[in-house]
Amino acid sequence: MALRYIDTHSHLHDHYYDADRVEVLARMREAGVGTIAVGTTVDTSRKAAALATGEPDVWGCIGVHPNDSAEVFDETVFAPLINSHIVAVGECGLDYFRGANESEKKRQKANFEAQIAFAQKHQLPLMLHVRPNKGSIDAHDDALDILSSMGFSGQGTSHFFTAPVEVARRYWELGFATSFPGVITFAKDTREAVEQAPDDLYLAETDAPYATPVPYRGQRNEPIRVIEVANKIAEIRATTPEAVRVQLLANAYRIFRLAE
Repeated sequence: MALRYIDTHSHLHDHYYDADRVEVLARMREAGVGTIAVGTTVDTSRKAAALATGEPDVWGCIGVHPNDSAEVFDETVFAPLINSHIVAVGECGLDYFRGANESEKKRQKANFEAQIAFAQKHQLPLMLHVRPNKGSIDAHDDALDILSSMGFSGQGTSHFFTAPVEVARRYWELGFATSFPGVITFAKDTREAVEQAPDDLYLAETDAPYATPVPYRGQRNEPIRVIEVANKIAEIRATTPEAVRVQLLANAYRIFRLAE
């Protein structure tokens, strides 16, 4: 079946799906949904790569999350994972939400810079994870400064984007898409960014198993729920679900250079 939607960020390789991954994939295929499985450590990147290699409608993303672990990004470990099924590097970036002193910020920045360089070397887009302190845009400021200073010329996306539209514009100016998660179905903070995103620079994601959209809140999230996210984007942008679906699919294929 031809794909109708691509959930551009999930953790379908995660242990939360070990008991019923086959059924989850079957539900996705019935609805024409593919996904990008995103690693956060060496181990989960290997799992994402293995899942992507074995499933025709799943792609992989490999990298080290800013603060899910204390791992240091090692190019020699990640390079062997790259094949035609790996479409991005990440999720990588900066996360100051849980508190980050100067030493921690320095550690995160070093890992981020290493992954930017790795993406440049292998001509892959970046899957950004940028989460500032509450009420601040500090991590966005630092991430954007690093991307600019390193002259990153590849495409990518700011995953789980919930920042103000003024921040979104800065990513768009660098050529990065903003990827909107299920929280847009019940929170209004990101409405302006959804409304104003350039047609070619917005994506939809689930971050499954997290951030389940309405009307499924309280349940484990799945990639198929990207349909609810897409429909909400259409509502906010005052257009048709079909127009958004077609645009989202085109954007995902272009930004991640997916093989059809």
